[in-house]
Amino acid sequence: MKPLFNIFILLVAAIIPLAVKGQAVSFSFSGFVREKGSQESLPGVSIYIPSLKQGIPSNNYGFYAFKLPAGEYLVEVSAVGFKKQQLQVLLSKDLKLDILLEPFAQLAEVTISAAAGKSISEASQMSAIDIPVNQIKDIPALLGEKDVFKVIKLLPGVQKGMEGSSGFYVRGGGPDQNLIMLDDAVVYNANHLFGFFSIFNGDALKSVELIKGGFPARYGERLSSVLVMNMKDGNKEKLTGEAGIGLISSRFTLEGPIQKNKSSFLVSGRRTYLDLLARPFLSKEDKAGYFFYDMNAKANFTLDSINKVFVSGYFGRDKFYTKSKYDSNDLEKGNFNWGNATITTRWNHLFNSRFFANTSLIYSDYQLNLNYQDKYDDEFYELNYTSGIRDLGGKFDIDYAPGGRHYLRAGLKTVWHRFTPRARIEKGSSEYQNTRDVTRYHSYEYAVYAEDDWSPFEHFSVNMGVRAAVFRTGGRSYDNIEPRVSMRASLSGVTSLKLSYARMNQYLHLLSNTGIGLPTDLWVPSTTKILPERSQQVAGGLARDLPAHNLLFSAEVYYKSMKNIISYREGASFLDPEDDDAKQDVNFEDNVTSGTGKSYGLELMLQRKSGRLSGWVGYTLAWTRYRFPELNFGKEFYPRHDRRHDVSVVCIYKLSEKLKLTGTWVYGSGSALSIPRSEYSTYRSGANFYSGIGNLNPYKGVQQTSVTDFGERGTFRSEPYHRLDVGLQFFKKKKKTERTFELGLYNAYSHLNPFYYYNDTGADDRSVLKKVALFPIIPSVSWNYKF
Repeated sequence: MKPLFNIFILLVAAIIPLAVKGQAVSFSFSGFVREKGSQESLPGVSIYIPSLKQGIPSNNYGFYAFKLPAGEYLVEVSAVGFKKQQLQVLLSKDLKLDILLEPFAQLAEVTISAAAGKSISEASQMSAIDIPVNQIKDIPALLGEKDVFKVIKLLPGVQKGMEGSSGFYVRGGGPDQNLIMLDDAVVYNANHLFGFFSIFNGDALKSVELIKGGFPARYGERLSSVLVMNMKDGNKEKLTGEAGIGLISSRFTLEGPIQKNKSSFLVSGRRTYLDLLARPFLSKEDKAGYFFYDMNAKANFTLDSINKVFVSGYFGRDKFYTKSKYDSNDLEKGNFNWGNATITTRWNHLFNSRFFANTSLIYSDYQLNLNYQDKYDDEFYELNYTSGIRDLGGKFDIDYAPGGRHYLRAGLKTVWHRFTPRARIEKGSSEYQNTRDVTRYHSYEYAVYAEDDWSPFEHFSVNMGVRAAVFRTGGRSYDNIEPRVSMRASLSGVTSLKLSYARMNQYLHLLSNTGIGLPTDLWVPSTTKILPERSQQVAGGLARDLPAHNLLFSAEVYYKSMKNIISYREGASFLDPEDDDAKQDVNFEDNVTSGTGKSYGLELMLQRKSGRLSGWVGYTLAWTRYRFPELNFGKEFYPRHDRRHDVSVVCIYKLSEKLKLTGTWVYGSGSALSIPRSEYSTYRSGANFYSGIGNLNPYKGVQQTSVTDFGERGTFRSEPYHRLDVGLQFFKKKKKTERTFELGLYNAYSHLNPFYYYNDTGADDRSVLKKVALFPIIPSVSWNYKF
């Protein structure tokens, strides 16, 4: 750790000459941006000075800072969903100015916006999109459950998984290559209901940002994307709340001041009631059910003008249970549950008007538990199976505005990981059933970074940085340097060319037989045998604002190479080894293989920012190929999430002050699958094997085994996927309350999209490929109340 700390000191010390330059004639201009009426801090707000062609976004805590020559400036402050402000600022001394932004009325148009509220052609950052939470609530979804992930998959460059799945794939990477953070805490399994919904309740969220490429140096640990979500702080001025009832779940949110204008709290919860609805149809002897719940909580305290403390947490769980009782001495029951818990404590401190620091302590825990009990007369058996990952870490970040058109960030982070791929405990009447098999791995991760957002010329800006990381596990240490750069060159006032490069390393891996992010997938560390995953990504693009038509247009091309990506060997499964006698000796390192991958493509997006009709059209043309020496005969193949064409159309139309119509249409060309192409039998007698082909008559007593030949991977393409979702919202607003009634149709024209394919043998012994569809047209209804 000491070498990394020395690197951090050198990186911070390197900014001192920049801070000294021009100090005598320059002054600081800084403060916090908050929402008027709640005092909620606002991240990603654009603070722009037209005369200097210079601007920055507020950070995750609403802080901004400039160092400017003395003079008078017009300052424009803008954010999606808020009224734009213009301020006249006279700098003759250091100025601290907190800004209050007034939100539009709830029914006003809101849109997604690129690069933290700036004009799309002005930001040096590329491949990044902010998604307002109000937009997420407008877009129709399965069973009326509003879902962050469902909206993310409507963006260019983000591929959908299987029908209904909440997992997503970004620029050719797998679900485990997405870094998902809630208030700085990493969330490892973000799925409810076996992947059909995400765990994030939109009522508790303040901001959502997705970064697909050109990653700033402050983010690392994954190859494909970073999803940054911040919870609301809580209303500091008055008590407010929101509640909703849908077909399968209900939710509530309550927020308000602890001490007015000084501290506040937020509590938000959601629970399904599928188990309660099914209970009347079950017998007293047999019980079964499923439910999930999640709870968000946060409190923040303003200690004084330079110190703030935030404490936030997420707690959620899915549970499936069964119980069968045949008589007083015969009982069988099982529980299968999984869930996340995160706790984040953060301390904001202002060293001076241009120097902001945040210190975080972070806890994250994901656990999968399986319990089975069987009792019959005097015999009993019990199985407990546990798998999971637990993190305990800390990070320190600084923002500094030294002047000279620079804005610097630097920080360090440390995390302790405890992996439990398997903890199996068996108890029973027989002594042979009393076994204990626990596998755990401990590892340590350290990182330091520094980045500079610099505008050396009026029509050119660049974000450049470097990240150094160390991962220690099992006596092995991996050290890596990750350079990052993203730049913008303005061709005119509304058109810019952009270019970025990023190198990423990933030290954690997800072992999956499905590729859709089920709770049974296993998180494992890099080891002496399994190397860290690595990627390099280059992206270039054009961004153009069309203010006369309220339109934004962006086009990006990218190329990403990946090394050391892992997969199970053919037929291997760490959860279910074939040889029961070898369970004690199973090691995940022996069941996986590593390979390489590459992905490249084109992404187009046309977006309308305002007006009665708003929304966007996105198109992705992409290729993804993998190669594993021990899979597919060593040949290159298309993975399941390779999809050539992807189209998304999102429309939000405000019919009146009381009525809003929303709709989405998606199209995706077929996914690459492996399906059986032939089946045959083999016969074994001792060490001799015989193929059941032709007129071979096997000898008596030999063992027969059915074999399915899948051929090469990814050679079959499923039929195209397409779906239309529509929603109609009715609003009734009074002085202090607002009610919303929503009707929705998922898959409005009931197209039967494939969930999976299988071979079926008919009466004539001919094998026929058949499709299983999951969702036809599904209506939904929900009622929401806000006060």
